[in-house]
Amino acid sequence: MNSLFPTYLRWNIEPEHAKGSWLTSTEGKEYLDFTSGIGVTNLGHCNDQVTEAIQTQLGKFWHTSNMFLIGVQQKAADLLAEAAGLDCVFFSNSGAEANEAAIKLARKATTRNKIVTFHNSFHGRTFATMAATGQDKIKTGYGPMLPTFEYVSFNDSAELLKAVDEDTAAVMLEIVQGEGGIHVAQQEFLNTITEACRAKGALIIVDEVQTGIGRTGKPFAYQHFDFKPDIITSAKGLGNGLPIGAMIGKKELAEYFGPGSHGSTFGGNPLCASAAVAVLQTIMQPGFMEEAAKKGEYLQNALKKVMEDTKMVKDLRTFGLMAGIELNVEAQQALLDLQEQGLLVLTAGPNVLRLLPPLTVEYAEIDTAVEKISKILSESLTVS
Repeated sequence: MNSLFPTYLRWNIEPEHAKGSWLTSTEGKEYLDFTSGIGVTNLGHCNDQVTEAIQTQLGKFWHTSNMFLIGVQQKAADLLAEAAGLDCVFFSNSGAEANEAAIKLARKATTRNKIVTFHNSFHGRTFATMAATGQDKIKTGYGPMLPTFEYVSFNDSAELLKAVDEDTAAVMLEIVQGEGGIHVAQQEFLNTITEACRAKGALIIVDEVQTGIGRTGKPFAYQHFDFKPDIITSAKGLGNGLPIGAMIGKKELAEYFGPGSHGSTFGGNPLCASAAVAVLQTIMQPGFMEEAAKKGEYLQNALKKVMEDTKMVKDLRTFGLMAGIELNVEAQQALLDLQEQGLLVLTAGPNVLRLLPPLTVEYAEIDTAVEKISKILSESLTVS
């Protein structure tokens, strides 16, 4: 009997244990994991520093409530605000909850209603974040969406300028559209967002749930650009597998999120906060993110050679240790073939293979993954 709702198209793989970049199934098969739990285990499975931090906190206390002063939560907030270049943190349990908080804060702070987002974006599956998401497949069957979200084309400055008006509370975007196929924002487009929002008094929300915590070679992806958001959201890699999300904002927004304005029973609980502290301390070590950036370049260059050797690849889009390989066929069969070869990857839309290796991946592991991808794309697939 299966007592789970069938909300996931599950793979026929049951993990037994995992360490670093590798996962072993209950059948004893080893897999090189280039999914990182969908961009979550940025420091690899069962990272020693995170494990030690969690075990230490387990011996102290697991939960009280956010009515108490929680030192490890404050430490996580301090580290996160410093990494983001902002001031105030609200902890949640997930990226969707962090985005919910950002939407609420933007509307309350501006006393406006409209949020401008983008086609092919993904911001979560709660009712507000589902409405914010610019993909119809996420919304099918749920009836009318929450109003006052407007969608424009990504990297289209003309459409954006038409959408941002006096009722716009915020423009909400991903610097890299992860679920949408690894599409990267252009500096000129980000300039337009800044100009439009400043002219109309709207806020800028950057969803860094997938791109944050070192994934792109910097703490947050927006830091690669001349761009200053008012609010950032984070989750996934923040806890390296423990459920924690965060909204980070400018200090002048703090007055709009006073006592009773928002909350979470479990948000920022001591176990998850201790994991976040360990993660942030690790990625902020001198040279760590620079090395992750080098690995991203190495992966990009290796995948470019694959494009030269096969006609199956339509486009390659990378940013740090995020890669999208757009195929001339649907990607699902390639994903399954790669699993047979012992490599775990994701899809992003029907035709894109998505790679999200841990930031701690070894160069030899990148070579192994690219070799398997090259083999599958060269030998197994055909253009229909």
